[in-house]
Amino acid sequence: MTMTSHSSSRAYPRTVANAQGDIALRLMTADDAEAVLDFARALPAHDLLFLPRDITQPRVMDAWVRAIERGDIDSVLAVRGGIVLGCAAVIRDPHSWSGHVAELRVLAAPALRGSGLGQQLAREACALAIERGHDKLVAQMTVDQRGAIAVFQALGFRPEALLGKHVRDQKGQAHDLVVLSHDVAQFEAQMRAYGMTEALGA
Repeated sequence: MTMTSHSSSRAYPRTVANAQGDIALRLMTADDAEAVLDFARALPAHDLLFLPRDITQPRVMDAWVRAIERGDIDSVLAVRGGIVLGCAAVIRDPHSWSGHVAELRVLAAPALRGSGLGQQLAREACALAIERGHDKLVAQMTVDQRGAIAVFQALGFRPEALLGKHVRDQKGQAHDLVVLSHDVAQFEAQMRAYGMTEALGA
C-alpha cells in the first residue's frame, strides 16, 4: 500500500537512485522496530551521541514507535533487501511553545557513507518538515561529525549554538554539540527570488 504524508507530493514507498544501488524509502511502522534496532546496534557508538536517548535499547525503540503512532514523529527508512541502511526522523512537540520548530535526525550505515544517502535522507526530512508547516528546522551533532554538518549546511542550515561538553560517551569523555538551524520562510523567499521554488523537493 502506498502511504502519503498530508501533502500529496511525498509518496511512500518509493525507490531512489543511490551510488551503491537503488534504495527504497518508506515510512517506519511498529513492524520495523526490530530491524531498526539491528541497524542502530551496528552503528559506531559515536554516531549516536547527538541523540537524547540510546536507540539501541528496546524500551527507547518502543517509545519511538509510540511517538510515530501519536503523530509526534515522522520517520523514513532507507531499505534494501529488507535491511535498514539509514533513517531520518522529523520530531515535533505540538503542545510546546516551540510547536513551530521541528528537529531533524539522520543516520546512515557506515558502508553507505559517501554514497549520498545521508544527503538524500536529510533532504527528505527537510521536505517532510516543511510540508508539515514548520517554520524553523534544527539539527544537532557533535562538532567532529564534519560530514553530517556539511550535509545540513548544503541544505541551507547554519550554526546557531555550541553546547560545550554536552554529552558523554561510554568512556566518560565529554563532547561538544553544535546546533544548526534553518529558517524556512527566509529560505523560501530566497528561492523564490532566484526562481527555485522546489529546491528541497526530492
